[in-house]
Amino acid sequence: MKKIILILSVIGLLASCKQHPVADQVVFGKTWTANVAQPWAEGFAIVGDSVVAVGSRQEIEKWVGKETRVTEAEPGNLIVPGFIDCHTHFVDGGFALASVQLRDAKSKDEFIKRIADFAQSQPKGTWILNGDWDHENWGGELPTRDWIDAVTPDNPVWINRLDGHMCLANTAALKAAGISDKVNDVPGGTIVRDKKGRLTGIFKDNAMNMMYEKVPAPTIEQEDAALQAAMNYVAERGVTSAHNMSGYLTVFERARVAGTMKTRIYAGMSLANWKTLNEKIKAQGRGDKWLRIGGLKEFVDGSLGSHTAAFFEPFTDSKGDAGFFVISEAELYRRIKSADSAGLQVMTHAIGDKAIHTLLNIYERVAKENGERDRRFRVEHAQHIHPNDIPRFARLNVIPSMQPYHAIDDGRWAEKIIGLERCKTTYAFRALLDADARLAFGSDWFVAPPTPLEGIYAAVTRRTLDDKNPDGWIPEQKITVEEALKAYTINAAFASFEEGIKGSLQPGKLADYVILERDITEIEPSEIRKVSVLRTVVGGKPVFEKK
Repeated sequence: MKKIILILSVIGLLASCKQHPVADQVVFGKTWTANVAQPWAEGFAIVGDSVVAVGSRQEIEKWVGKETRVTEAEPGNLIVPGFIDCHTHFVDGGFALASVQLRDAKSKDEFIKRIADFAQSQPKGTWILNGDWDHENWGGELPTRDWIDAVTPDNPVWINRLDGHMCLANTAALKAAGISDKVNDVPGGTIVRDKKGRLTGIFKDNAMNMMYEKVPAPTIEQEDAALQAAMNYVAERGVTSAHNMSGYLTVFERARVAGTMKTRIYAGMSLANWKTLNEKIKAQGRGDKWLRIGGLKEFVDGSLGSHTAAFFEPFTDSKGDAGFFVISEAELYRRIKSADSAGLQVMTHAIGDKAIHTLLNIYERVAKENGERDRRFRVEHAQHIHPNDIPRFARLNVIPSMQPYHAIDDGRWAEKIIGLERCKTTYAFRALLDADARLAFGSDWFVAPPTPLEGIYAAVTRRTLDDKNPDGWIPEQKITVEEALKAYTINAAFASFEEGIKGSLQPGKLADYVILERDITEIEPSEIRKVSVLRTVVGGKPVFEKK
């Protein structure tokens, strides 16, 4: 009897070996998974668009069959989950790729020349938009329309500072919009005038709306082309998912129907339109693995570089000026409470310490009034936090959705605007993690490059772009490479309620991954920004391969 049982057991074992499932793809190489239960692996297997097994080489080899496509990463490469960019203006980024490039213009003369050269390539009457200029590059003097009128007589110009909170219009644009020197100021915005009351062409925050209302809308073809350009651009940088803060939902929907999406999108809408989003979800649901909805974006204040972020104390370089709110506190509370009552996620821009403090107060109040649920409130940017508010993020279960590249950009000049003491809790990555906050990272593209490796470099080194802080600007706020990786992967997925399907490489999740040229967990942190993305894969399909 025992002999018969033994024979049957052997037969059963052989049969089970023959019946082991075969993977469509197998990937071998050193893999950081973002799964705390199994942080490292030697490979993984894919069936369809999902991971089915993760483990040692010996374990994964069992999934290889005659038809299995096998990928072998080179020694020294590192495989990581696809990067998730938690804060983008995605289609705007695509449009900006085809416009005048001003981000690195280092002087007034270079700024003017680039605009002049670009204008010569455009048909008369074509609006020149985007730009992403930074007046700090030439010492802080704001540009005026007088700088560019002579080189753009036939083209309306409406170009934004890289933070998106300040724009410059030339005279042709002002005339096209019907805006004269007599235009009235607006709440929550600034119209800059010279000593004689003449418009300089600079509009800040809410004041920009009067011009945006006059800018011709892009065609459907232009929108679709901008989306494709954006998806190709971020794929080269290892981004497999992006959170779009607001706008262009129909553009994403067209791409989803057409089957042309390469990047997974969490598409937000303006908080003022929460009823529209709520009705859309009731009728159609929250979407799928390619396009998901449910988030609402609002602004509390402006930006540091535009002197429109709201602080408790005035800017150190501008006595009596402490920034401002772009929405009243009462209206902000009303909108957030209404949207939260409908079960929607609120993602609110707050940069100055007063703006962040006020927003956290409202979040706390709304959570108490509306009752306990998994709401995942987000503070977008959370740049200049009052020290007393750092522990509140974890206590209130609020996600600090931050952009580390801003730290090494703003760090060049922030101290002259808010002083050293307030800078100590600026981009406070370490302090937030030590207080158990769930940190999520993004870029704010078009404002900053959608390049996670640069973001990781920034969070780990805090070396400013001018190389004047080799040991890091406010170095006590540095974090580790793995902490930064989590913020770009599993934490970022959590920030859009998608941690069940992506953000880590483990069975049952989407096969979104990136192969990096070097192991960023072992090299010198200063080398991270030089590392190349070799391959970006979404759902098992390559969307970028380095030639």
